[in-house]
Amino acid sequence: MSDVSAVKAALKSQVIETPSWGYGNSGTRFKVFAQPGVPRDPFEKMEDAAQVHAFTGVAPKVSLHIPWDRVEDYAALTRHAEGLGLRIGAINSNVFQDDDYKLGSVTHPDPKVRRKATDHLLECVDIMDETGSPDLKLWFSDGTNYPGQDDITARQDRLAEALAEVYERLGDDQRMLLEYKLFEPAFYATDVPDWGTAYAHCLRLGPKAQVVVDTGHHAPGTNIEFIVASLLRAGKLGAFDFNSRFYADDDLMAGAADPFQLFRIMHEVVRNDGLKPETNVNFMLDQCHNIEAKIPAVIRSVANVQEATAKALLVDMAALGAAQRSGDVLAANGALMDAYNTDVRPLLAEVREELGLARDPFAAYLASGNQERIATARVGGEQAGWGA
Repeated sequence: MSDVSAVKAALKSQVIETPSWGYGNSGTRFKVFAQPGVPRDPFEKMEDAAQVHAFTGVAPKVSLHIPWDRVEDYAALTRHAEGLGLRIGAINSNVFQDDDYKLGSVTHPDPKVRRKATDHLLECVDIMDETGSPDLKLWFSDGTNYPGQDDITARQDRLAEALAEVYERLGDDQRMLLEYKLFEPAFYATDVPDWGTAYAHCLRLGPKAQVVVDTGHHAPGTNIEFIVASLLRAGKLGAFDFNSRFYADDDLMAGAADPFQLFRIMHEVVRNDGLKPETNVNFMLDQCHNIEAKIPAVIRSVANVQEATAKALLVDMAALGAAQRSGDVLAANGALMDAYNTDVRPLLAEVREELGLARDPFAAYLASGNQERIATARVGGEQAGWGA
């Protein structure tokens, strides 16, 4: 896309969904590090998300995580979000923290545990109805640690049965987003380990079931952009969980470890019309900020996704296509590298200025005094974090 005005229009219309849990305390399996000013409830999480949207202009949606974001009145939470210029995004289920789920949730050998897990997923659909959320996002930690621990085929059958029941509960304008993960916490056989497994289940379920690509959930060296292109081609890419990793599911800021990979992914998104509203791909962040301040880290992540998108939009598709058709390997690679090596920060600064925003959202937020204000105001109570 060489028309600068068209590039700007695409960047202005981009929507990036931020995670409620990204504003809470988090850490490693060894330690959770608390920070001053962290939200104490979902309402304060919305206020922090509103700061990200106010300074970036492209983050009006917030994912909720149940039960971490459970409230007595979801209509009140929705009104609070709307009053801040936000709307509720995906509802994320949690079937991995109860003691009952040690051997799995919807794939557990005990039917009573499977019933409990499925009922929770149905509760999440109820919350979708109350908040206006269009998406139910499912991730299962289910799996086995040892050969022979359970029947692999039977676990897939149990998974399919639970998914089918929840799928039938969805409304006409709601969909199910199925996430996969190679390993952790199961180390021998994870029940939804890869995009093929997720795709097969979604294909069997129907058009309201689509796959989530979490960029941290792959083996080292996996060609994630191939997966993205394949799912877009099949009309089954429902959403991204953007984050970054060096080794495994590190949940670092998007684009922090391998910005070139993020560019390659966004190139396939642009190439396969994934930015178009009718494709309905949800660009979500799924990150935990263990040692860095929460709101600035989310702003940085949003900006990193914007930069990768801008570079992808600047690829000379005509030159790339001509080089590919003629078999000119160097020219084809050069077309991509020219776009990737372009400094798009001035372009994005212009886009923000035209939206009435500061040219540098990160610096503008730090200068706003909000970080100091919330540290002073949010004293007392229990900070939100893993499990809260």
